[in-house]
Amino acid sequence: MTKSAETTYDLVVFGATSFVGQILTRYLFETYGVGQTIKWAIAGRSESKLNNLKSGLGETANALPLILADASDEPSLQAMCDQTRVIISTVGPYAIYGEPLVQACVRTGTDYCDLTGEVQWIRKMVERYEEEAKSSGARIVHCCGFDSIPSDMGVWFLQNEAEKVFGAPCLDVRMRVKVAKGEFSGGTVASMMNVAKEAAADPKLRKELANPFSICPPEHRSQARQPSLKGAEFDRTFKTWLAPFVMGAINTRVVHRSNALQNARYGKEFTYDEAMMTGRGTKGRLAAYAITGGLAAFFTASAIKPTRWLVEKFVPQPGEGPSPEAQKSGFYDLRFVGRTGDGKTIITKVTGDQDPGYGSTGKMLGEAGVCLAFDIPADQPGGFWTPASLLDGKLMDRLTSKAGLTFEVVETR
Repeated sequence: MTKSAETTYDLVVFGATSFVGQILTRYLFETYGVGQTIKWAIAGRSESKLNNLKSGLGETANALPLILADASDEPSLQAMCDQTRVIISTVGPYAIYGEPLVQACVRTGTDYCDLTGEVQWIRKMVERYEEEAKSSGARIVHCCGFDSIPSDMGVWFLQNEAEKVFGAPCLDVRMRVKVAKGEFSGGTVASMMNVAKEAAADPKLRKELANPFSICPPEHRSQARQPSLKGAEFDRTFKTWLAPFVMGAINTRVVHRSNALQNARYGKEFTYDEAMMTGRGTKGRLAAYAITGGLAAFFTASAIKPTRWLVEKFVPQPGEGPSPEAQKSGFYDLRFVGRTGDGKTIITKVTGDQDPGYGSTGKMLGEAGVCLAFDIPADQPGGFWTPASLLDGKLMDRLTSKAGLTFEVVETR
């Protein structure tokens, strides 16, 4: 069962006046216009802020429809869902504000995507609503921003190429952030701090956060020991020092769920991890130790009430972010190395042309929503999916043709 195409809108941007919501709205407006190939609207709780957003887009945005809805007002969320086939949500932290909308989408059979990176919340949503989503036909796709589209689609692309070249997928894949220029999203920082706070109070959650299969179906497990970089380490493939990558905790879990939802296409003993390249020699080694220590200090301080306020003073707040010029000057280059069971190797790369947490995330999230609205067959079942398992090559085509991403093979041997 899927929702009728006879709704008023193809998609609605909920939280359009948030910082990333504004970027997303501008991207959709500049790429698709208003009332043309896509019927879309913007939604939020403040009519004046929504009208100011429209005014900032220019006179031709006057025709962009508005919907008033509040994350804590279930009737307004239901009414919004009744009008559209797809909701794109930027309202986070999702663990605090996200569940009522997911529930409304599931109950109305409305497709949904967001940019959460809160693994503990994703697991709760899957446990509470997956069976109902399968019945209603709602396709729910979390993690459609920098976490975790480049990682998830990067592994999907690498495995496609490995199957073409080697006739088999890679049983081990490692992602390395070669370079990334940009600022952390205030919403991302708030979400990370909330996870640290929850974990400090819940030993069961701390154990769950250490489980790379925490959002996989219960029957999907691997006997292979999963790599997990905890500190500075030297990478022999790229001949560089490594430090832990802060987004790796969510990205690895999304990649494993993608593998599970594709019937263990990457292999039942598939292993995956992520890290940051910090450079060669003494300078690279010191940078790796500095990043490791900084991350540990951030999460420790975020978890403890007396020091949490101090962290909050020095990090970006939700709603804050870099200028449009800074967003456009940002970029990222991710490298993936995959190895088959018989030792063959493939190296690929994924690049983005804007700040990963803002400009590029807005474009990726927009194309994920458009892909959900127009590219996914009506008979594709409802449930909680991942970008790679549901949107696959259709999304990759959109990312490369419209959103400024590239996917390339660097080397095979």
